[in-house]
Amino acid sequence: MTTFDDREQAFERKFAHQEKVDFAVEARTSKLFGLWAAEKLGITGDAATTYAQSVVAANLKEAGFDDILEKVRKDFKDKGVEISDHLMNVELDKALAEARKQIQNS
Repeated sequence: MTTFDDREQAFERKFAHQEKVDFAVEARTSKLFGLWAAEKLGITGDAATTYAQSVVAANLKEAGFDDILEKVRKDFKDKGVEISDHLMNVELDKALAEARKQIQNS
């Protein structure tokens, strides 16, 4: 193998690792955000965990977090919970920062 081949393989491994980390951060963010939303909806215990899992599943529809914001916004509306889009985005940003911290420290 040449040095070029070694560098190419190292780059591919780094890229694959980063993709795995990014996926884990996005899933953890969705879960943390789902747990926050569950609390606001008055959902506790195992039901809160189940709700958070449904938020994680909703995130598989499209790239980014728009799909989970849409789901949670609809759930809030259905339950009569009034939380602004701004506050939801702030909580999502907090969840993202916490998820990155948790994944980095694991």
